[in-house]
Amino acid sequence: MKSTIENLGPTRVRLAIEVPWSDLDHAFGEVYKELRNQVRVPGFRPGKVPNRVLDQRVGRPAVLEQVVQHAVPEVYSEAVRENQVRVISQPEVEVTRLEDGESLAFTAEVDVAPQLELPALDALAVTVEDVEVTDEEIDQQVSVMRERFATLSGVERAAEDGDYVSIDLEATLDGEVLEDGSTTGMSYEVGSGNLMAGLDDAVRGLSADGTATFTTPLLSGPNAGEEAEVTVTVRSVKAKELPELDDEFATMASEFDTLDELREDVRTRLARTKVLQQGAQARDKLVEQLLEATEIPVPEKLVEQELSWRSQAMERELQQAGMDWDAYFSAAGIESREAYDAETRENVERAVKTQFLLDAIADAREVTVDNEDLSAQVMAQAQRNRMSPEQYAQQLQQGGNIADFVADVRRTKALAQLLEETTITDASGNVVDLEALRPQTVAAGDDAATDEADEADEVEDEDEDPTAAEVAQVEATDAAVAAADEDVATAGDKAADKA
Repeated sequence: MKSTIENLGPTRVRLAIEVPWSDLDHAFGEVYKELRNQVRVPGFRPGKVPNRVLDQRVGRPAVLEQVVQHAVPEVYSEAVRENQVRVISQPEVEVTRLEDGESLAFTAEVDVAPQLELPALDALAVTVEDVEVTDEEIDQQVSVMRERFATLSGVERAAEDGDYVSIDLEATLDGEVLEDGSTTGMSYEVGSGNLMAGLDDAVRGLSADGTATFTTPLLSGPNAGEEAEVTVTVRSVKAKELPELDDEFATMASEFDTLDELREDVRTRLARTKVLQQGAQARDKLVEQLLEATEIPVPEKLVEQELSWRSQAMERELQQAGMDWDAYFSAAGIESREAYDAETRENVERAVKTQFLLDAIADAREVTVDNEDLSAQVMAQAQRNRMSPEQYAQQLQQGGNIADFVADVRRTKALAQLLEETTITDASGNVVDLEALRPQTVAAGDDAATDEADEADEVEDEDEDPTAAEVAQVEATDAAVAAADEDVATAGDKAADKA
């Protein structure tokens, strides 16, 4: 086999491959073997038909066509290895010569990872925000804790913002009650605005057994966008009573004896969370700095394939959520489909560039991935997805995502090593201790990372338990938004794996 490579652009090449006839013996053997099992010829036992008879029976051109189909993928893969081409898409193959008994020649055009000229990596520096915890932030966290211990008591008055009401709802369109358009005994916080437009104005001022009617646009279903008429009936009104902020509350809500001790613990946890955020800032700023300093071409076909995949995935998410595009844009605060497509394209292109950048850095620094790296990442991802490491590993294998996973671990390791060598300072000029950031930026499988993340979660905002209807609506929107924000850092690897 002889092969030459021609650069068609920074991310595309053409391989010209010529195969002598003798190198096709294996392909001929496979084709004739298949034909013997398929073709029945009088006078010959099954599987014993001579090659020349098969040529006559099937036709020599048909045999040659099948030989080409068998030979090209194997020969192409060998040429890719010999020329050390990092392909990221499926090839476009064209047979240029097929001379029976002499040779086979074909070309294969394919997208490849670009060769990058990296900036200097030995004197990098980034600046992150200061770790500063304000009294207002502490007050907010304590208020969240206070909300958890609030009690509800019935009142004989009209509903006000902050009250909880038990309501019945019935939605009609053109005088007919909508399917699943009625409910009874729903708990709702007046003024929260998280159920449907117009409900707060209708309920506010109603006492028990009071009724009001209003119109609201339907956000999902076959009639999404149309105005429905909704009748709401208040069955009861309950006021929320918060506990006093004192030492007794601290004892009830925590392991501390005084409110001052509780507030100091909240301050410590918030500070730790912000230290972890410094790690994420340092990582993101380092990547952004390298992207700006590096010329990175992007294969247009790869971007288009990823955009198509994301659009189809989004369609499925919206259908499952019972929403259409307009309802999603309204819920997500997006102006139009054009704005959505432009932002999605920008995100895809940036993700592909980041992948190429980190792959180039890993190559330049000869970063390798060992079993320890893979095991740590499997354990971390399994814990994040609330499954056992064995289940997560099996999921990777069944989904054909092993290559993507290994490539992503290698990129993460390369970035972590580079970040360790980067000078990180906060806005006040203080050098940031990278060891404090390690759980977020380096050791993905470190137990410390899990401990820090769990502690950070404990000081995140939490709302009152929502009603079933609120959960359904919020989850529907969140599912669609999550689909739109999905990371595409392994887009190129997907295409290469398919090739």
